[in-house]
Amino acid sequence: MRIDILTLLPELLKGPFDASIVKRALEKSLVEIHIHDLRSYGLGKHRQVDDYPYGGGAGMVMRIEPIERCLEKLQSERTYDEIIFMAPDGHRFSQAQANELSLKKNLIILCGHYKGVDQRVRDYLITREISIGEYVLSGGEIPAAVVTDAIVRLIPGVLGDETSALTDSFQDGLLGKSVYTRPSQYKGWGVPDILLSGDFQKIDHWCYEQSLRHTRERISKAREDTR
Repeated sequence: MRIDILTLLPELLKGPFDASIVKRALEKSLVEIHIHDLRSYGLGKHRQVDDYPYGGGAGMVMRIEPIERCLEKLQSERTYDEIIFMAPDGHRFSQAQANELSLKKNLIILCGHYKGVDQRVRDYLITREISIGEYVLSGGEIPAAVVTDAIVRLIPGVLGDETSALTDSFQDGLLGKSVYTRPSQYKGWGVPDILLSGDFQKIDHWCYEQSLRHTRERISKAREDTR
């Protein structure tokens, strides 16, 4: 898989991809991540990438030309399955979307900034809009890193245990179970006896019941929060 990320602040994306699972995926050549500085495609000698909004109002808006120039260059070199724009008002990102996107070959992720991008970018140049939550950040770089991490860990061969991702929360519509490790006793706080029993059929049933309980509690809490 190849992921190209378009941004005005490439330095924000260096840290998240230089450690842990994503780094290992890069080292194994299971994924390529290329970060493109949109200022390289800016206008004039000052590499302008933004301007004041038509109609007035506070803030600046990312111009369409640098974005289209970068997209045209990339698309002249290969075919992309999706061109994604990270936007607070996009479709809420989910594990189902991560699963779907992990099966793609080439992705582009565009990071917004300032007051956003010229609406014509959203109308004519992108294929999908994704949000990681109903709040506003300084730019789309952190959301892009979140989406990239969620996708990359699902690529076969990235995780040491191939079944690990399949048991994550949300994979089957349920939250994950409670998990424990050694020691079995700590300050009088014990591990449930069932997990120490060695009866894997009963353990599987307990794990499933735990997932159901956690999911019901979350749904109940969400309903309370919306009242």
